[in-house]
Amino acid sequence: MTSEPRRALVITAHPDDAEFLCGGTIARWCAEGWDVFYVVATSGDKGSHDPDMTPERLASVRQEEQCRAAEVLGVRECVFLGYPDGFLQDTPEFRGRLVREIRRFKPDLVVAWDPYRPFNHRDHRVAGQAAFDAVYPLSRSHLYYSEHLTEGLEPHRVNEVLFAGSEQPDYYVDISRFINKKIEALLCHQSQVGRAPVKELRKRVRQRAAEVGKQAGYKLAEGFRRLNWG
Repeated sequence: MTSEPRRALVITAHPDDAEFLCGGTIARWCAEGWDVFYVVATSGDKGSHDPDMTPERLASVRQEEQCRAAEVLGVRECVFLGYPDGFLQDTPEFRGRLVREIRRFKPDLVVAWDPYRPFNHRDHRVAGQAAFDAVYPLSRSHLYYSEHLTEGLEPHRVNEVLFAGSEQPDYYVDISRFINKKIEALLCHQSQVGRAPVKELRKRVRQRAAEVGKQAGYKLAEGFRRLNWG
C-alpha cells in the first residue's frame, strides 16, 4: 500500500455492503490520508424481517445508519441513488449516474462488487457490472454522456479497480490494526445486525479476516480481485 494520499470511490448495491466487504480497508485508507467516497445504488428498503416495517421507513433508517458507519471510518461523502432494493437494473440511466459520480469525485481507484461471483445477490451483480462499465470505457470519453460537460464534469480515467467479494482474490490489504474500526462501523447498521449478539458478530468478522489474512501472510486481511491499467 502506498502512503501517498489518494482518492477512492466505493460503489455498492446496499447500505452496509461497504462495511462488510472492505470496512477495514476503508478505515486504513482514511487513516493514511486518502479521500474516500461512497455511492450506494439502492435504498436497502427490503432488508427487514420486522412485520411492522415499511419500505419508506426502512430506507430512511438505513440511510442514517450508512452515514453513521461512513463517519466512523472517515468517509468524506455518501451519495444515495435510491433505487428499490432487489430491482436494480443495468440501464444506460443507471450507468450514467455512476459515470457522473466518477467524473465528479475523480477517484484514482474504484471498489465495486465482483459481478462474476457465481452465487451473489442480483443487486450486487448488477451494481458491480455497471460500475465496471462506468469505469471502462464510459467515464473516459467525452462522447459518452456528453451532457456532463455542461455541468463542468470532464472525462476521467480510473486506472485501478478492486472487485470486492471475489472468490478468487489476488490482492490483499492488511487490516490487523483496523479490525475494531470495521466492527464499530458494522454495529452502526443495527437494522441489519441488531438481532445477532455483539460478541458473535465480533467473532465472525475476526474469523473471516483471519481466514483471508492466512492466504496473504497477514494476521487479518481483506481480499480483492485487482484490475490495473497502469
